[in-house]
Amino acid sequence: MTQPFQRVTVLGAGTMGHGIASVCAIAGLDTVLYDVDLGAVDTGLKMIRKDLDGLVSTGKLTETERDEVLGRIQRSSDLAFAVHGAQLIIEAAPESMDIKRGLFRLLDQRVGEDTIFATNTASLSISQLSSDMDHPGRFLGVHFFNPVHENHLVEVIWGDDTSEVAQALVVDFVRSLGKHPILVRDSPGFATSRLGTLLGLEAIRMVEAGVSRPEDIDKAMVLGYGHPEGPLRLTDLIGLDVQLEAATYLYEALGSEAFRPPKLLEQMVAEGKLGKKTGQGFYSWREDGPSDEH
Repeated sequence: MTQPFQRVTVLGAGTMGHGIASVCAIAGLDTVLYDVDLGAVDTGLKMIRKDLDGLVSTGKLTETERDEVLGRIQRSSDLAFAVHGAQLIIEAAPESMDIKRGLFRLLDQRVGEDTIFATNTASLSISQLSSDMDHPGRFLGVHFFNPVHENHLVEVIWGDDTSEVAQALVVDFVRSLGKHPILVRDSPGFATSRLGTLLGLEAIRMVEAGVSRPEDIDKAMVLGYGHPEGPLRLTDLIGLDVQLEAATYLYEALGSEAFRPPKLLEQMVAEGKLGKKTGQGFYSWREDGPSDEH
């Protein structure tokens, strides 16, 4: 497939940022990985190397191909250098409306009018993020999923002012990465966050009501519906605090009782039981994985 871009800049070298940079470089793109902290860029590059080594060990890449991919990634903590000549800029900064809007206002003046801007937000309004830009038609959401090099789904979200040209270019770009794009109109939670949060909250209510054990609820969705992860194990992986934040936002934005945070979720967050990152959530987490103890 024809690649619509040749040079891509990724802003933010965290988990999502370095993952996006990796798949861009694998697809043959000249890629700049930027972060205000050059140490974060170097850490991101180490993680990219680790992921690529995994692909080499399974025969999906040769050592030469791995080295070529790494050679296509430039590191930078200089924003002006990072965005110079970029045809597509993908932002993977912290999930903050103020941070992202400030960044795009700054960049809007520094690049050509044909440069496409994309944000990797999972929930923030595309139309609000681009409201202060001089050229909001070139702005849209491109929501990758973690781990980026393994997950094939990408949400492409258009805002009120996003042009059809920008949409088409980014859809082609996503396909050129070997990913599967879905088009979603800007709305609270988009498609995946809205559906995923709803399923997770209902599973938590079932635990709260004593309907079944967390591990059995998860088995129901894995074995009965073919989900790769059960909703409660996934909540532990995401973080109960993140789930609570998402539920609160969607409840306020949509006004639907279906998104009202369950008391159990609020209680567990207050107790510091945030899932895998604290070692305790709906499962007890050890280095070798979760146990079935609640």
